[in-house]
Amino acid sequence: MLIPNILAVLAAVAIGPSVSAASSQAYNWQNVKIGGGGGFTPDIIFNPSEKGLTYARMDIGGAYKMNTDGSWTPLLDWADNTRWDYWGVDAIATDPVDTGRLYLAVGMYTNSYDPNNGTILISTDYGTSFTESPLPFKVGGNMPSRGINNILYFGARSGHGLWKSTDYGATWTNVTNFPSVGTYAPDPSDTTGYNSDLTGLAFVTFDYTSGTSGEPTPTIFVGVANEGSDNIFYTNDAGATWSAVAGQNNTYLPHKGVLSPAEKVLYISESNGSGPYDGTLGAVYKYNITSGVWTDITPVSGSNLFFGFGGLSVDLQNPGTIMVAALNSWYPDGQIFRSNDSGVTWSALWSWGSDSTLDKWYTYSDSLAPWIGPDYTVTTPGTLQIGWMMEGLNIDPFDSDHWLYGTGMTIYGGYDLTKWDTVHNVTIESLANGVEETAILGLISPPSGPPLLSAVGDIEGFVHYTLNTPPNASYTNRAWTTTADIDFAGNKPSNIVRVGTATSSTVLQVSLSTDSGATWSPDYGAAANVTGGHVALSADGDTVLWSTGTNGVMVSQNMSTFTAVTSLPSGSIIASDKLNDSIFYAASGADFYLSVDGGETFDVTSTLGSSTAPVKIVVNPSLTGDVWVSSDKGIFHSTDTGSSFTALSAPSEAWAIALGAPASSGGYPALYAAADISGLVGYYRSDDTGATWVQINDAAHGFAQASANVMTGDPRIYGRVYIGTNGRGIWYGDIA
Repeated sequence: MLIPNILAVLAAVAIGPSVSAASSQAYNWQNVKIGGGGGFTPDIIFNPSEKGLTYARMDIGGAYKMNTDGSWTPLLDWADNTRWDYWGVDAIATDPVDTGRLYLAVGMYTNSYDPNNGTILISTDYGTSFTESPLPFKVGGNMPSRGINNILYFGARSGHGLWKSTDYGATWTNVTNFPSVGTYAPDPSDTTGYNSDLTGLAFVTFDYTSGTSGEPTPTIFVGVANEGSDNIFYTNDAGATWSAVAGQNNTYLPHKGVLSPAEKVLYISESNGSGPYDGTLGAVYKYNITSGVWTDITPVSGSNLFFGFGGLSVDLQNPGTIMVAALNSWYPDGQIFRSNDSGVTWSALWSWGSDSTLDKWYTYSDSLAPWIGPDYTVTTPGTLQIGWMMEGLNIDPFDSDHWLYGTGMTIYGGYDLTKWDTVHNVTIESLANGVEETAILGLISPPSGPPLLSAVGDIEGFVHYTLNTPPNASYTNRAWTTTADIDFAGNKPSNIVRVGTATSSTVLQVSLSTDSGATWSPDYGAAANVTGGHVALSADGDTVLWSTGTNGVMVSQNMSTFTAVTSLPSGSIIASDKLNDSIFYAASGADFYLSVDGGETFDVTSTLGSSTAPVKIVVNPSLTGDVWVSSDKGIFHSTDTGSSFTALSAPSEAWAIALGAPASSGGYPALYAAADISGLVGYYRSDDTGATWVQINDAAHGFAQASANVMTGDPRIYGRVYIGTNGRGIWYGDIA
């Protein structure tokens, strides 16, 4: 059986730890536990030969290996700023013969968002370590159609076709006689290259019942993203020649191709979109490999068919038992179908009841991630409890009761699947314990109350009362999808402000709390068409300064109507003084600005060297006018309210910075920075206002793209710092 492949006769490169010019200090790093995944899981795979060997891949959060207790261990936390795109996993394969071998196709985007070519990561020890096999083209773990690509051979995106390796992935060659590279793009007119990129190849499936042991598998099926032309191809001679499978229906795009070996049948799920967001029509087919007969086994038709199909699995213990997921049934809920007779008849997880409610045949549990909730089976339409973006669905090949599927939010599944066929009531539970896939946009650690509050992409954010227990709920009352930023009032730290990113005619995107985020009220001075950006709350909590993502910089006092701050450029970074209610700070380009009238007007007071892109302003919580700014030219410090700045000598560039508890009572706060020091981008702490630094991250914790991460220091615990990442959630570090 041939194993994963990539391109261009290039040697694999061993991955080793980086070495810092600064001294280092050992830290213990742990995830702040959210517990429910928090993002899209495109695929989950079981090794067919080794019981319990299971992996999951994420679109922006790397890859995970399942532990014996059902929890998950991340495999790519070592990815640092030079390898940030490795957290985008576009395809995954586990070797069914040499089961310790694992292959990952990594790369975040195929357009200009990511300058790097893709890589095949090769492990011989179950993902404990990897070598790199570089590709001469890009790979897109976070591109459209990221749920349909698979790696056995390697089916590439962007018109690069099919690639093959015969040396365990160390080198790859293009299968030039393969007849199609795929013609479908979600939106060919998209000038960003994101939706106009060709989807490419969808799956590569081996018929491992063909051929003989020790020889290349002769029969292989490949699905290609062509709409309206042949899109299922095969070879019967191990790739020497390829042909379109006769009799196929090419109305839709193939998503998954799954072999049922005992039946000698290939099952295909299809959609009229490449996913993971789209798909309004689709079909399910089975192809009898022996007879060459195609059969349409789509579970529903007519008005009941308003979605495409994604996740697909067969029960290897019970031939003829298959399951398929609606790729995107946004209303009234997601949907999954099951058949015990090879698709002749189907049963579903829900159907419409007689009183416009849903009859649901499952019991729902979110005990491992209570915030996903509610923790009961919802029968009213409109709650997406089963899930959405369901591209990965698999039944354990050794245990017919164990199943897992990925959604846009978490990993679901259960351990009583065969009850579906008797009492028709299975348990669906969140099973993403250990998976932290959130994108963090802001963090604060006030001096009193809960230790941490977060601004999170897609799921708002959380009050973290404890760091190692999943929160019971995300932000409530004034709720929106993404929280862009968050801040607290220095003199009244239970007063919090947060801003959102969704344009809405009814939900204002500024919310205020006076009880440390337990409850929230809308700021009625905000307009519904103003969103995003960054926010600062004055020291006493009465003034909100908002550098919006859409309408420049605005200010409001006591919930009055937000008015434009004409003296600040659009996109300025902002901060409030933590002691003086009238003082705000701002920066844009090389200019530093000061306001002494509550943010109404600003004046340029000094410059930040030759900076062109300031990133973050932080203010000493115990000393008015003691200000730090990070930028593309390093870190700058002012002790005179911004009248003058001194550039620190070590960092040549810096992104997130933070202040935390001092090393000794009454001392100066510890300074933390994601920075380039002596040519090494890492995470550093200084206890002497930047004169000397220690590196606090290590070879096992790279935190990926430094410029995408946020940071805050803990004002109560010396040495503790929080790092919010773009794909691996929140980390907290303590001195070891």
